[in-house]
Amino acid sequence: MGGAFLAAAFLARLGGRIGLPTIPLFILAGILLGPHTPGFVLVSDPHDLEMLSALGLVLLLFYLGLEFHLDDLKRGGRRMALAGGTYLALNVGAGLAFGFALGWGTSEALVLAGVLGISSSAIVTKVLVDLGRIGNPETKPILGIIVVEDIFLALYLAALQPILSGADSLSAAVMDAGKAFGFLLLLALAARFGTRVVSRLIDTRDDELLVISFLGAAVFLAGVSEWFGVADAIGAFMVGLMLGSTTSGDRIRKLVHPLRDAFGAIFFFAFGLSIDPGDLPSVLWPVLAAVAVTLVMNVLAGVAAARMYGFGPEPAANISTTLLARGEFALILATMAAAAGLDDRLSPFIAGYVLVLAVLGPLGAGRSGLLAKVLPARERAGIA
Repeated sequence: MGGAFLAAAFLARLGGRIGLPTIPLFILAGILLGPHTPGFVLVSDPHDLEMLSALGLVLLLFYLGLEFHLDDLKRGGRRMALAGGTYLALNVGAGLAFGFALGWGTSEALVLAGVLGISSSAIVTKVLVDLGRIGNPETKPILGIIVVEDIFLALYLAALQPILSGADSLSAAVMDAGKAFGFLLLLALAARFGTRVVSRLIDTRDDELLVISFLGAAVFLAGVSEWFGVADAIGAFMVGLMLGSTTSGDRIRKLVHPLRDAFGAIFFFAFGLSIDPGDLPSVLWPVLAAVAVTLVMNVLAGVAAARMYGFGPEPAANISTTLLARGEFALILATMAAAAGLDDRLSPFIAGYVLVLAVLGPLGAGRSGLLAKVLPARERAGIA
């Protein structure tokens, strides 16, 4: 673990001198020092860092929840749902069409719909933090789209699991989806109406006790969420949403920073460990085609979301590029596809696709001004 921290820090320092973002460099460190690359192997089994990687994802999404205020959710709920629904319709729809166009099979196409359709919450969060855009106006629709994606993710996984396992029980799929949605509704109600109670429970003048309390709450509810069929990330996000509105919210934001940064680096390093560069040449052209499709759909979705909120070309470009990266969820789907015995080309395709966008996303977000120059200018309509 110490070697992983040092390797990630070393490459990030080198990249920082030439203006590269940290995320692709953390991933590159994992690839270079993992079991699939010739030379020195620091971690022979990616599962050795599985728990630390999960903690990194939980902390990244917990911080995202802290920054997403309930008042924003109440005021912009309808537009948030519309923007998120538009994003999913464009990207998931394009992913499904792309999957059928490849001709690898119906189950494979359903997997690719999720791979191409859903952004990486972890990378989106890290990009917003690194670029100092948490307070930007367009960050609200970005976070709203992420929330809608996570809700869709819970229902999508519940529906996909019986298909991949060969089960034909519609009632079982409906029951799983209902269980996940019910738990999400319970978390939302707690965030909406339980703030005062939570504030009293979490409040303490002792920073040590506060850290232990919020960390325990985030990790525990993330685990419970997973048991109910909801992504652990959305559970952590909802805890952040609750705690961010308490009297201790500002202190929690300050105290969680070093934890978020340290374990977030391990998450991306572990992500790199799972990628085998040797498998990528066989699926090079499908990967490049999928990346092109995703670029087009993200620009269209970004422009649509910007118009819903009355934004101009610069925020539209920021939305498009920030949501571009794909990551942890796609790798989960790759694991599920391999276990279900689907097409052997699926796993290397997903790995290559994710790697390209995990690098291209942060780079594109940092240079979104170039995209803004070619987007059509539009008056700020100020939609209420």
